[in-house]
Amino acid sequence: MVTSKPVGDREKVVSKLPAWLRQDLKIRAAELGVDIQDATAEGIELWRATDEKLPAVDTSGAATFSTWLLPGQWDALKATCHDRARIPFVQGLAQSIALWLREHPSPKHRPVTGIPRRKIVCNQKGGVGKTAVAAGIAEAYAEDPSAVVGVESGIIKAAAAAGVPRENLGALAEARQATGMGLRVLLVDYDPQGHLTKQLGLQHLPADGDSLAKHMSGQATNGTIKDLVVTVKEPRFGGRLDVLPACPDSFLLDIMIVSARNRQATLERALEPLESDYDVIVVDCPPSLGVGMDAAIYYGRRRDGEAPGVSGTVIVVLAEDSSADAYAMLIDQIESGKHDWRIEVDYLGLVVNAYDPRDGYIITSSMRSWLELGEGHPPVIAVIDRLKEQREAVRGKVPLLSYAPDCPQANVMRAIAKESL
Repeated sequence: MVTSKPVGDREKVVSKLPAWLRQDLKIRAAELGVDIQDATAEGIELWRATDEKLPAVDTSGAATFSTWLLPGQWDALKATCHDRARIPFVQGLAQSIALWLREHPSPKHRPVTGIPRRKIVCNQKGGVGKTAVAAGIAEAYAEDPSAVVGVESGIIKAAAAAGVPRENLGALAEARQATGMGLRVLLVDYDPQGHLTKQLGLQHLPADGDSLAKHMSGQATNGTIKDLVVTVKEPRFGGRLDVLPACPDSFLLDIMIVSARNRQATLERALEPLESDYDVIVVDCPPSLGVGMDAAIYYGRRRDGEAPGVSGTVIVVLAEDSSADAYAMLIDQIESGKHDWRIEVDYLGLVVNAYDPRDGYIITSSMRSWLELGEGHPPVIAVIDRLKEQREAVRGKVPLLSYAPDCPQANVMRAIAKESL
């Protein structure tokens, strides 16, 4: 509907738009200091001018949306919808907004300081799913910015099963849709076991060649660290997702760097030549509290000029007592490093992995403990159910978000990525 007698040189338009898309538009316009009406008008012109075949936007449940457009612009949109196989007006408007969001990324996607955001995925306990989470959030950061994807933290359902009142949970990532983030991402396989490298169908670096450990210890001889990086060849990531593969020599990393000057800075020195190529660097850490883990913690510190919560640690745990013990030991190591090196390390949040309340009271009571850790501890930012898709993706040696982009686990990975951005 168009209202005549416009305010100034505009006319009021009333249509419909999905709530999640309207919310993204509101947030992005505020971030960029742009009026929503100007963003909508520009999006319509972008959409009418493009020859690109854009994906359909899920407009189910669309609610009333009103704005002010330039005179004749709404009629022009309707005409273009008609010309393009009679696309519904609501779909044309939704695609226009989605295109504007893609062409005007959030300023949060690139740090003001010009350095990449560094996400250190860690826990000294093995088998908690660090590799799955590191890979999943890296994939989420790199996803096609024109894709419409699901996002859900999984916290609300887990809290209900654990008997935690919803009002006690604070801000939560409700189930919603969003567009892909389209960032340039480096995923570092810092674990000598190399599960991440193998799970993505890549080859380990040969032990007799250069590696991340050799670059950290000053023993590299053949070229630069950029020569070791491999691109994940999946269309969904558009060449934006790279991996620094593991090498068996990383089993000796602590010995290789123990005598290095400022050994806690060895990972940073090794990765520094790569930083200008990426928006985000995700480090999949080994289950260790050794010198190499010190270097990872130091790499994730808050650098000069960097805002709080931009870089830091994502701690992956299970809903069980042994995981809580390992968490306490890791926190002690991080806090000791902060004190010894006079640095700040931000806790980006806890991820509870492989959760299934059907396993009984031990599991649900442990989940309740994680959700109620309280002040002074990182919050739970996501709960990943124990489902088959991740295991199937690993067996097939393909990224989860390529294998099953619409599965609940994929939606939670996106929630983690967005919450920790």
